[in-house]
Amino acid sequence: MGERDGLHRGLALLVAGAFFMEILDGTVIAPAAPHIAADLGVDPVDINIAITGYVLTLAVLIPISGWLADRFGARRVFTLALALFTLASAACAAAPTLEVLTATRVLQGAGGAMMVPVGRLVVLRTTAKHDLVRAIAYLTWPALAAPVVAPVLGGVLSSYASWRWIFLLNLPLGLVGLVLARRLVPEMRGSAVGAPDVRGFALTAVGVGALVVGLEGLGTQRPHWAAVGAGLGIAAVGLWLAARHLLRAPRPLLDLRVLRVASFRVTAVSGSVYRAVITAIPFLLPLLFQLGFGWSAAQAGVVVIALFLGNVGIKPVTTPLMRRFGIRAVLLGSIAGGVACLVAMAFLQPTTPMPLLVAVLLLSGVFRSTGFTAYNSLAFADVEQPRMTHANTLLSTLQELGAGLGVAVGALLVRLGGATWPAAGPDWPYRVAFVLLAVLLLGPAVVALRMSRQAGDAVTGRSRPARDTAS
Repeated sequence: MGERDGLHRGLALLVAGAFFMEILDGTVIAPAAPHIAADLGVDPVDINIAITGYVLTLAVLIPISGWLADRFGARRVFTLALALFTLASAACAAAPTLEVLTATRVLQGAGGAMMVPVGRLVVLRTTAKHDLVRAIAYLTWPALAAPVVAPVLGGVLSSYASWRWIFLLNLPLGLVGLVLARRLVPEMRGSAVGAPDVRGFALTAVGVGALVVGLEGLGTQRPHWAAVGAGLGIAAVGLWLAARHLLRAPRPLLDLRVLRVASFRVTAVSGSVYRAVITAIPFLLPLLFQLGFGWSAAQAGVVVIALFLGNVGIKPVTTPLMRRFGIRAVLLGSIAGGVACLVAMAFLQPTTPMPLLVAVLLLSGVFRSTGFTAYNSLAFADVEQPRMTHANTLLSTLQELGAGLGVAVGALLVRLGGATWPAAGPDWPYRVAFVLLAVLLLGPAVVALRMSRQAGDAVTGRSRPARDTAS
């Protein structure tokens, strides 16, 4: 059903829908925080614990998702994870206190940590190499759309209905997903699955968890620097010990040796930097429009939708672009376009004509879409099937951290911008932040320049030009 040329489109769309739910629920609470706080009788800043609890649970549990899928079967783990996510969503909607909301958000995170990586692993294992780009295109749109849609959805629902509808929307989606999962997700298991790497999991969980806590603390309006320093310090030690163990263990939780595959390493390292920078844009733009330009939350949210329209508009031609010009060229174009859009954002004014402002955001969404798709397509181009579980789990963890890092870095750059010229207007810190984000993209640009022109051709089906073949 929905299979064409080795691509299970129904399965890919099911996993994409689950991915969209997971990312949306990670970001949709922030704009609704004042309404949630008023209803639960707490300060708005206290709602951050419900956000952190969700992201922390995701980051800590993702590394073990691959082992669970190999040990108990992909269909069983995916279905149970989706059921847990759906039930936890209902519990979030009914939460009478912040403590209960935080606990149910942790359960949501546990479901999301198992649901998305396992689903993507099944898609990767059941898709032929030459169809991998089309499969990745399905799996990429949630990461593009959810962070842009979330501020609008959270603000509208909390303002005109109730913040509880944010979670109730997951119920019909989850029930439909459960029905489809039993039909579409194959019961795949790994071969010769041994005991879990408990030491590797513990060290990775401590390191990743401390890193998330440090990054979340860094992104708050009034950081507790002692807690941030302790979190980042523990993260550095924990991740160093985890890496040393994972490189030496005979059956590691995560096989870091997959980073020796050059194309995967580019996505894992350079792609994470790119993701962090690009993820900061939909976080900073609403703040610039509201705090810098004096717009309402509704007006800012509607304008930011232009990013999403750019994402969707370019999507049908992203794969043909990579097939025609190669992944390297598309990456370079996406990074260059992203730099140009960031610089343009730094020069936006309250008096900028709306068509010009929207055009800048549309182009930013276009380059965001092509860049994410190119990186994700490159990631698994040269990864062999036996290593696919470790590669998928490692990339899922890095992407989660990259997204969190983007928000934290964006907030930090705004504070740095404010310190450069305290007497400037309220929009000045955001202008500095956009310029500094553009500078950060120079790192991925250098890495992309050093890539082979044929990188990823195995998955795009691109034919090498005759002059290259002769050489």
